Amino acid sequence: MTTGPLAGIRVLDLGRIYQGPWAGLLMAMAGAEVVKVEPPHGDPARGRLGTEATVPFAMLNSNKASITLNLKHDRGRQLMVALASAADVLLENFAPGVMDGLGVGPDVLMAANPRLVYASATGYGIDGPDRDRLAMDITVQAHTGVMSVTGFPDQPPVKAGVAFADFLGGTHLYAGVVTALFERERTGRGRVVDVAMVDAVYPTLASNLSSFYQFGSTPRTGNRHGGQSLAPYNAYPTADGGWVAIIIITEDQWRRLTVAMGQPELGEDERYRSNGRRVHRIEEVDGLVAEWTTSLPRHELLDRCRQNRVPASPVREVSEVLEDEHLHQRGAIAHVEHPALGDVVLPRSPIRFRGDPLPAIRPSVALGSDNDTVYRRWIGLGDDELAELRQAGVI
Repeated sequence: MTTGPLAGIRVLDLGRIYQGPWAGLLMAMAGAEVVKVEPPHGDPARGRLGTEATVPFAMLNSNKASITLNLKHDRGRQLMVALASAADVLLENFAPGVMDGLGVGPDVLMAANPRLVYASATGYGIDGPDRDRLAMDITVQAHTGVMSVTGFPDQPPVKAGVAFADFLGGTHLYAGVVTALFERERTGRGRVVDVAMVDAVYPTLASNLSSFYQFGSTPRTGNRHGGQSLAPYNAYPTADGGWVAIIIITEDQWRRLTVAMGQPELGEDERYRSNGRRVHRIEEVDGLVAEWTTSLPRHELLDRCRQNRVPASPVREVSEVLEDEHLHQRGAIAHVEHPALGDVVLPRSPIRFRGDPLPAIRPSVALGSDNDTVYRRWIGLGDDELAELRQAGVI
């Protein structure tokens, strides 16, 4: 029996690629019954064959059932209304107006089920002058100014190395859904939840906006602080070809760093005694720290930082993260034998509920694997009708 705060909640996950499916995974890991609804050709994230899985698809679609449904078919639209009438939540991340154009938008579905929480994740939102702009993670990073402040000052702007805009959007979609479900407990009615990636990304500019309001500019600062207000704050090279990220926020941390460096006198040096003075001499400070870091291998640098409680971390390769003892021990990630991919490391939700055991990771399933089970159990279809729907290309 499924446990968790969302146990008993039924979710129709029409999400595609990253943003919507991440929200669906968070709900599944919190105990909801999540049914992934895909067109007959499958979520594009499954890959070109459509029926199996890629690693990203496997990461975001664990613990979900899979059904197929052709919403371009009249009977498919009727089934969508019936499914939504049996659901608590429907989430999707199509472009604005797509579901309305198919005849199964929020007005139609919530008329059939007033308790439905209809959650829409888009690039720019469901209203406003930019609502119809095409949006992908990189275009959102460009549009929100993130690319303009990422990289080094003498180099072109670059995107973040990860799809953070998609995942910020999906995380906020989850937050919007559970907030709406909480409200429904009080009112008995659902509502439309609208999350835009550009809205979710803007707050990440906090440090850079500090620079803008203080200095009138937001330069690319490489690995230095985006607000140009902390030193040292950088990634520093090590003697064995690695890198270590070090950040100093307080004067006590600065003194502890100088002890780790074997140069405690720098902690009392008038030139560096305050963060403001260090920022003014940032090239000197980075030079002093780098001279130390390049004299030692990565593991020894980290040992010294830990012993002196200096905030630091190795710049690790992805291969190291996949085998991280801490993440595996906490159950944040786990090796899973996937039927299509073999041994892969898959995530659970970052959200933990004390007292509930961590959910087992059930690998993503082949396209439409649960058609019979879901259509029978949710809306009472029989064998003959299911066969007819298959023949007609509805499912």
